[in-house]
Amino acid sequence: MRITLGVTGGVAAYKAAELVRRLQQDGFTVQVVMTRSAREFVTPLTFAALSGQKVITDLFAESGGEANLESAIEHIAVAQRTDLLLVAPATADVIAKFARGIADDFLTTLHLASTAPVVIAPAMNVNMWNHAATQENLEMLRARGVHVVQPDEGYLACGMTGPGRLAGQEAIIVAVRDALKLKRDLEGETVVVTAGPTCEDLDPVRYITNRSSGKMGYAVAEVAARRGARVVLVSGPTALDTPTGVDRVNVRTALEMQQAVQRHFSDASVGIFAAAVADYRPLETVSQKIKRSKEPLTIRLEPNPDILASVAVEKGSRLVVGFAAETDHVAENARKKLTAKNADLIVANDVTAEGAGFDLDTNVVTLLARDGRDLALPKMTKREVAERILDEVVRLRSVLRVAAQHSSD
Repeated sequence: MRITLGVTGGVAAYKAAELVRRLQQDGFTVQVVMTRSAREFVTPLTFAALSGQKVITDLFAESGGEANLESAIEHIAVAQRTDLLLVAPATADVIAKFARGIADDFLTTLHLASTAPVVIAPAMNVNMWNHAATQENLEMLRARGVHVVQPDEGYLACGMTGPGRLAGQEAIIVAVRDALKLKRDLEGETVVVTAGPTCEDLDPVRYITNRSSGKMGYAVAEVAARRGARVVLVSGPTALDTPTGVDRVNVRTALEMQQAVQRHFSDASVGIFAAAVADYRPLETVSQKIKRSKEPLTIRLEPNPDILASVAVEKGSRLVVGFAAETDHVAENARKKLTAKNADLIVANDVTAEGAGFDLDTNVVTLLARDGRDLALPKMTKREVAERILDEVVRLRSVLRVAAQHSSD
């Protein structure tokens, strides 16, 4: 998810640099927008280096720069792609502008152009905080749904004591999670996720694989970590970056993936097997490149291990989720797989459906649970699908706990 961090002109601006790192640790992509006054305290280069993103400082191209349409409407583009606008520190000046709808720089214009949730963390002199105008402006913003993080009390840079210090990082993070309605319902769980394809070598230059990009499994790993789980991601070859807070184990073949899963699943409470594991591997791998000839080439294959089934047969109290990529009779085939593999949940998708094929950012799935619940989802992003899968995991974990409690009674 993408957060736009507005940094305004106050002594606490330096703390925003630490906040960038904290947000990244929670898996957010952060783009910083600085007001002119903020640049008197911290340089844009600092935030660019920390965030890895362009730092926006002006509504239009800076003096001497080339003005163009892109710079003129950049606030609209940023507004459309941000999931949350966070202003920390928020000065009395920017609070007043937000409350009154003034748009005289990039940050205040972005505020009006965005429909994303807004969180502000005020920081200012105690008298400015207590002033009736500031409190009236804050009430106006709260009435519009803006989340206001109360400042801390203590010794201020101006030498006075009282409320006005920028709130601590954890308080700001909690407000961000609340505004985004992010859950932390997987704390205490250890989740093993498999993702991506496997590659089964024929010779030093050729191999058998499939079209899996790994995006669905990586989305599950990212969301599970954000929701509080310890996540081990066993990944076949992909070009994807490791999600923040996730332990990644790289493998190449199905046998390597099986070994990695066996090592880590014993410590897990949930296994989510999204990888597209090759069903077969060459019976023999030759050490030299197979030369081209005019004769037909026959390759003998042998079955790869069924990782999902081998894990599920000894799962005990652990919850197992499998995936079924189908091209016909999707629900019927997925329900058969649910029973045959002894899984608790199967995520089924028709890979021929629009928006559900390989290497896309969207998916169309049906969740089939062992307790008979079937949930067909419309086309949505793979991150949104991951959220719904994990919602079902949380529900099924609760069902298992209740059943275990009853059996012990």
